[in-house]
Amino acid sequence: MFPTFEFLGREIGLYGVFAVIGLLFSGFVAYRLCKKFDISFDDMILVMLTALFGGFIIGHLIFALTNISEIIVIFRHIGELWFKEFFVLLGTYIGGMVYYGGFIGGALGIVVYTHFAKSLSRKHLLDIFAVVMPLFHAFGRIGCFFGGCCYGIESEFGFTVTDNVLNPSINGVNRFPVQLLESVLNLLIFLFLLYLIKKEKFSGNLLYIYMIIYPIVRFFDEFLRGDSYRGFLFGLSTSQWISIILFVIGVTVLIIKKTQKSRAQEST
Repeated sequence: MFPTFEFLGREIGLYGVFAVIGLLFSGFVAYRLCKKFDISFDDMILVMLTALFGGFIIGHLIFALTNISEIIVIFRHIGELWFKEFFVLLGTYIGGMVYYGGFIGGALGIVVYTHFAKSLSRKHLLDIFAVVMPLFHAFGRIGCFFGGCCYGIESEFGFTVTDNVLNPSINGVNRFPVQLLESVLNLLIFLFLLYLIKKEKFSGNLLYIYMIIYPIVRFFDEFLRGDSYRGFLFGLSTSQWISIILFVIGVTVLIIKKTQKSRAQEST
């Protein structure tokens, strides 16, 4: 669509711009929610850095797993490649990130951090994380739209790309704007979870509610995706399988918590 623009003689990627904007907005919302739960600004920054680090690692790891067959081929021919060629090819298949990996890694980062910082409320931090992730994701998907990645299927309704240099395979084809659809749905999820956390409803369970709602959205909008490089197994994409797993975990945890709460009330 419009993947880059020139600023002071340098090409700037719009995906990165929207990712930064999303991070700033998400950070602001997180800051306001942390104040609500008496979490200091310093602790919030450290938790955010830990979550970002975890998301970065797991996001790249899952991306690499979706390209594992290509990575194996590269290592099989390592003796035939120049040093630079090897790392350029390897970077192609491990350099990207999968959103679900970022989400899982971010949540794990918070769990690990609160394991050592026992004075912090893990349930409140995970609730805040669940609220801000769809907001960040909404901006990220706008970046995807302009960057030309995660593009939609061929469709009469949509947009025709004509000048995408970074991803020329989508040029000249009218495609459904699945990135914008998911952006809007993510924004709606954010507003719903923001309402819940402000009303202090389902405290300590917002992460699991997110793990139920977003996987449903992601499972079905994957059928509107036109890119095929993200990995498939038995007819479903990697993200659809992860969606199923997260959905099952979210439902199971909520049922277990509900059962435990009912038993505790009966015993009192």
